[in-house]
Formats: sequence, structure tokens, C-alpha cells
Amino acid sequence: MSSHLLRTALFVPGSRPERFAKALASGADAVIVDFEDAVEEAQKRQARDNLEVFLDDQPDARVWVRVNMAGHAEHAADLEACRHPGVDGILLPKAESVEQVVRAAAIGKPLWPIVESARGLQELPAMARAAGVERLTFGGLDLGVDLGLAAGSAAAERILDQARFVLLLQSRLAGLAQPLDTVFPRIDDEAGLTRFARDAGAMGFAGMLCIHPKQVAVVHAALAPSADEVAWARRVVEGAEEGVGAFKVDGQMVDAPVIARARRILVAAG
Repeated sequence: MSSHLLRTALFVPGSRPERFAKALASGADAVIVDFEDAVEEAQKRQARDNLEVFLDDQPDARVWVRVNMAGHAEHAADLEACRHPGVDGILLPKAESVEQVVRAAAIGKPLWPIVESARGLQELPAMARAAGVERLTFGGLDLGVDLGLAAGSAAAERILDQARFVLLLQSRLAGLAQPLDTVFPRIDDEAGLTRFARDAGAMGFAGMLCIHPKQVAVVHAALAPSADEVAWARRVVEGAEEGVGAFKVDGQMVDAPVIARARRILVAAG
């Protein structure tokens, strides 16, 4: 399981190379160069060329790549492009089978399958256990369309919360890093984004996918532990490091899961 702090994963279109450096300077924990939805069909190959040129010119830069879905004409070439040493990992959109996951993971980079359909949810237990998978995420908009949900409605969110539970459950059972929540599409709704990110953290998600640089700081602030949480976590970790066996903090018995939560809080606090 990865212990890397990953609260924000910011998409940038592969067809807009002038935005790559800005995305990397945004403070996002990961930058995802998108070859899929954000790139028109006629520009798919150019997007790969754009990224290769950028990474060759910026040898210290590190990005993730969302390739085109399995079955797309550019899928295989996208995967080959991810062999570049500047690519840290791969996002596989519309993942629906363990075979798709295995083929993408064969590149040798960490993989995040993106669940965007009913079939993807059904096949998630097998996909989560495939070698090379690091964490899970999902596309709420596409999943909602596939399920026939009324986008943005409270009823739709109740159904999507069940999908979130499945991601959390399968991540835990497969020993993966905490999953990432879907995007928040309303770029100018800072209050709504704050609520969304806090809910994601409260549900056990590490963070979320982002579609604009200005979302990054808002999400980080929303997910930052409070001063009281940090103080509690320090007391727990200090007690654990003293090796006193079973002990209490604030009247609560401390065991291994509590210690693990305390360590996660301290990592999130920086």
C-alpha cells in the first residue's frame, strides 16, 4: 500500500502543452496529462508528441497519463508512450475487465483503473487485485450516465455514494492506497468544492481528481487536519513509540488501527 500523500490529482489536456508547466506549478500532488476526453480525436497523436517533447526538455518533471480506453485506436500507442521515464503512472479510463488492467499494467508503471460503468463496478473486485494496481478512482459523470442517473440530483448522489463504498471496500480488501474521489465539475463554486472534498476525506478517500489549478489549494485546505486532530495524533504516536503496550489517549483505548489513523493525520499535516 502506498503511503504517498495524494490529495489532488490535476488533469491537463495533452493537446495544450503550454499548460503543462502551469499544472506542475499548481501545487497538485500529481499532474495527469490527459490523452482521452480532453483531447479531440484529430489531436490524439499530437498529444503524445507534446508530452514527449516536454518531458525530454524538462527531465525533472514527473506526470501521470490518462490513456485512451482499451479498444480505442490510440490505446496501444498511448501505453507505449508511458514508458518514458518522466511518466510515473497510468490512469486507465472506463476500465471494465481484469484483462484490460493486466495489459495496461504490463508497461511496468503503477496503475489507477477508473470505474465509469456498471460493468466496471461489477468487475472491480478482480481488477483491484491485479498486479500493478496502486489505487482506484471513478468517473462520476460517466458512471451516472451509464446508470441513468439525473446528474447533480440528491438521488443521484445517493447512488454514487454506494459506488464510493464499493471503491473503499475493494481498496481495503486488496491492500491498495486509499482511492480518489471523482471530479467536482463546478469550477467557480469554492464553497461547494470545500464541502465535496471534506466529505471525500470523511468517507475515507485520500483526495480527489481536479480539473482546474484553482481547485488544488481549496481541496488541500479542506482536507487539512485541524490543530486538535494533529495534537491528538501526536499523543497517540508518542505513546506508541514509548512501547508501553495498551494505553489510552483522551479516554480511548489505542490499538493498531488507531495508531495507523494517527500516523495518516500527521502525514497529512506535513
